[in-house]
Parts: sequence; structure tokens; C-alpha cells
Amino acid sequence: MTSPENTEDDWDARVDETTALLASSAKPPTSTETDDDHVPNGSHSKDEDKPLPKDQVFLLGFARFVEPAAFFCIFPFINQMIWETGEVPQTSVGFYSGLIESLFSLTQMCLMIPWGRAADRIGRKPVLVGSMAGVTVGTAIFGLSKSIWQMILFRCFAGIFAGTIVTIRVMFTENSTPETQARAFSIFAFTGNLGLFLGPVIGGVLAKPATEFPSIFGNIRFFHDYPYALPTLVTGSIGAIATLTSAFGVKETLVKHDKTSGTAPKKMSILELIRSPNIAITLYIYAHIMILAFSYTAIMPVFYFTPVKLGGFGFSPLLISAMMCLGGLSQSLWLLIAFPWLQVRYGTKWIMRLCAIAYPFFFALYPVFNLLLRYNQKAIFWATAPLASAIGCGVAMSFTGIQLVINDVSPGPEVLGTLNAVALTLVSGLRAFSPALFASLFAASVKSGILGGHLIWILMVVLAAGFTVVSRWVPEPAKGEANEANGHVQSDGPGDADGQ
Repeated sequence: MTSPENTEDDWDARVDETTALLASSAKPPTSTETDDDHVPNGSHSKDEDKPLPKDQVFLLGFARFVEPAAFFCIFPFINQMIWETGEVPQTSVGFYSGLIESLFSLTQMCLMIPWGRAADRIGRKPVLVGSMAGVTVGTAIFGLSKSIWQMILFRCFAGIFAGTIVTIRVMFTENSTPETQARAFSIFAFTGNLGLFLGPVIGGVLAKPATEFPSIFGNIRFFHDYPYALPTLVTGSIGAIATLTSAFGVKETLVKHDKTSGTAPKKMSILELIRSPNIAITLYIYAHIMILAFSYTAIMPVFYFTPVKLGGFGFSPLLISAMMCLGGLSQSLWLLIAFPWLQVRYGTKWIMRLCAIAYPFFFALYPVFNLLLRYNQKAIFWATAPLASAIGCGVAMSFTGIQLVINDVSPGPEVLGTLNAVALTLVSGLRAFSPALFASLFAASVKSGILGGHLIWILMVVLAAGFTVVSRWVPEPAKGEANEANGHVQSDGPGDADGQ
């Protein structure tokens, strides 16, 4: 429980600026007085029911789109780009493409926390705009690389500006109320998925424009000399637009403290933050979910391609694209439509438990579908596999759910940026090695032929079952405490116990 002294300090720190998330009364409540003594009837309900600021959500969603688009736009051509440098044998191309992406993630991992601390000290908007500008430049110039060391340099330069995703997460939180944060983060997740989908499209369609579109670009010498410049320049241009719209349209969300009142922001070291109630278990659950996500993402493209007799689906590139598009579309629908509805009615912890129960069954279905193809039951396969994939993608709700849990367990808005940075540092570290690890494990599984090449799915089911177990300890903050800690007005309405 919050002490009267802390409550008064928090109130003094917040009344000096106008914010849509706070009640209008300038007098702090004390432990001996009820809310009704200080707030007019219906005031809390009015703030709780306040809709999302559409302009801010749109601009932040646009900024959110840029980061995954910039990350994934080089994937369709990076291997060919490395091969054409002539610096490595063809058998080593995969190693160097993996090295470039791992170094990008490691660079982000090293700088996430400094960016998060900067966002907590100088403000969210300066960090957002500055990091967006850096990502824009790093992405745009990547296509001008003519050697592997230049690719590594430019990619790591983009990784330096890891503050984008940290601040966008926090600003989505601070632009929402307890009643609208589920909708806000479903939009956050949707725009991220959109960037993940369109980034490779931009990279694949616009690579080598002088060869692919000779009537338009064939006479432009620049695109002959730099065949991979157009997709990165286009992605960089989108980033430049997002930088400008953020600079001139996004509003600062960090609440400033009144220096004359004698209050000061809560200062915590990283170790103190991790030792705070519910933080360590939340970070572990977040890491566990991300391992499931990264492993699945690494395995599925090669699983779809692998011949049926070796344990895969044996799909053509067209079918692989169709199945991946189906997964992306269904995931977006789960996040945009189902997640907010379920979160309001049942709470975040209930959704996390539901996803944790579904995960092992979702993974276990893939070897079953392979058996259908092995025994030539194609009609049953096509009647069930796409539908099961679309329904199973509902486990992606756990990605948004864990972000709401992070918001709920934060000790206060003064460290929300730092907490998100710690979480993302953990994710960047996992992203640096887990895709290569699980792709290698899949290859070993296929090569061994154990259980028909399905050994990898036994491992995946075991990992998913681990999430099923730890989901029991998803923190469920006491009524109103998380909402007050993160600058949300406390409400006596239903659903507060789950941080809604």
C-alpha cells in the first residue's frame, strides 16, 4: 500500500501540468479522506471513459511501423548482396547474413537501457525524434554498401538508435487510460505486424530495379552501381516522414516535476528496479514468450519448405507466402478485435493463461499435419491446417498481454521507460542468437530422422509447456495500485484488478 507521504508527493509532482489522465482537483487526497470528498461525482468515470487521442495514436502507430519495416526490408536481398561482394564463398553467405543481424541486435541490447533512462530524464519526445532520425539514416545508407564491413557498420549504426521502440511503448501507455490501454496496445501490435509484413515486400519488390524494371530505372546509372539502394532509400524516406510527423505532431507525455515543491522523481538503480515486487517474474515470463516467438519464426519458413518425407510440408514459394500471409492476417485480427474484447471482460492474466494453455497444442499440430500429407490425406490437410493455423495464431495475444503486465508492475511512471528498456534489452539479447540456434536445431532434427524428423516439435512443445506452468505466476496487481503508479486515475469500476 502507498503511504500518505508518498501519495502526497506523487500528487504534488503531477498537478503542475495538465494531462488528460488526471482528475482536475489540485488538492491531494489523504489516507483519512475518501475519493468522494475530493472528486466530483462521476469525475473518475469521465477520465476512465476518455477515448484514445486518435491523432497521437495514429502518429505513434506510424512511428511504430518504421522500426520493423527498417529491420526486415533487407531480408529478401541480404544474402544475394553479400554474395555479390565477392568477399566470401557461397557456403559462408548464411553465416555472414546471420552475423550482421546478430550484431544489430547486440548493439541494440547494449544501448536500450541508456535510451530508456534518457527518456525518463529528458522526455519521451526528444528520444523518439532523435532515435527515429538515426534509424532513418542508418537504413537509407545500408543499400549503398559495397563490402561486408560496410554492411556491418551501417547496420550497427542503425542499431545504436534503439530508443525508438522504448519510447513508443511508453508513450502508448501514457496516452491511454486503464480502460483503453488494451485497445492502444492492440494498435501498437498491429502496426508492428504491418511493418514486419511490408518491410520484406518493399525489399523484395524494389531490389535491383534496373534489372527488374528496365523501362523505368534501366537508364539510371546509380541503380546499376547500387542495385540494393532503392528499397533502403524508400524505407529511409518513410522513416524521415515519421521523424517529421513525430517532431511536429507527437506531444510529450512525461509528466514534469515541480522543483519548487521540493519533490523529486523516483530514482532507482537497475538492480533496485529488478528487485521491485513482481518485476523479476514478469521479465522472465516476457523472455519465455519471446523465445517461443523467435523459435517459431525461425522454424516455420524452412519447415514449410522441407519435403514431406523429411518432416515438413513441401510447399512451393507461393504456398509459403500464402500461409505466412494467412498467419499475419489472422494474428492481426486476433490483436485488433479479440484481444481488447477479451481483456475488458476477463482481464490480462486470464488471456495469458489461455494463450499458455493453447501454445503446446498449437505446436503439436504441425507434426500431425505432416503425417496427414505423408499418408496422402490431402483433403483433410487442406480442410484443417489453414483453419488451425489461423486459430492458433491467437497465441500472439500473449505478446500484447505481457506488455500490459509490464505497465502494471512498474513502480511508477518515473521508471517506466527504464523498465521497458530492461525488457527490450533482454529481448534484443535473445534475438541475437535464438533464430540461428533454432534453425540449426531444426536442421539437426531433420537430418537425424528421429521420430520422422519431428524431434524439434517435441522440444517446442516442452518449451511451450514451460510457459503453461509459469503463466500461473503472471502478476495480478492489487486494485488500483498499478493504475495510480503509472499515472492513470484510479477507478472503482470493474476490471481494475487486472490493470484494465
